[in-house]
Amino acid sequence: MTTFTIRGKNVEITPALRDYVEKRIGKITRYFDSVGEISVLLSVLKDRHLVEVTVPVQGVLLRGEEASHDMYASIDLVIEKLERQIHKHKTKMQRRFRDGTLLDEAFAANAAQARVEDEEDDYPIVRRKKFIVKPMDVQEAIMQMNLLNHDFFVFRDADTEEVNVVYRRSDGKYGLIESDNR
Repeated sequence: MTTFTIRGKNVEITPALRDYVEKRIGKITRYFDSVGEISVLLSVLKDRHLVEVTVPVQGVLLRGEEASHDMYASIDLVIEKLERQIHKHKTKMQRRFRDGTLLDEAFAANAAQARVEDEEDDYPIVRRKKFIVKPMDVQEAIMQMNLLNHDFFVFRDADTEEVNVVYRRSDGKYGLIESDNR
């Protein structure tokens, strides 16, 4: 049985809404033998109904985010996005391991009935850049990012010598991705 964590921001999680989320998002569990705890955040900002879903499966983190003018439509849209990700992930794994040992039997049984779009199989790199990763603190990295008018900036932390990334979030605030070399 898959567990759900369903949170609401500026929206009440009614029993009907909870049931719809569990029913619709729960369908993606049929593709895998085991799925971790599914995290769902439903939020409303003005007339935008946003659904964010995170699903940990087999060492991969699937994540989808969709917004529309209706919460139920947003849930349906995020399911379509997650199913495309699953299909793409499974197709890549199948291509790499032709013997099929890494594929779940559940996916093989349900693949024929899944209605997902085929997307390109590869992630084409359309541009490459090389640059020197200079040591600096987080505030200087944010300043550099803003000066370059970029949404992210890669830098080497002056204290830890680790490569980190600062980025501009959709809410206008900043995020930091730190290296963890365990």
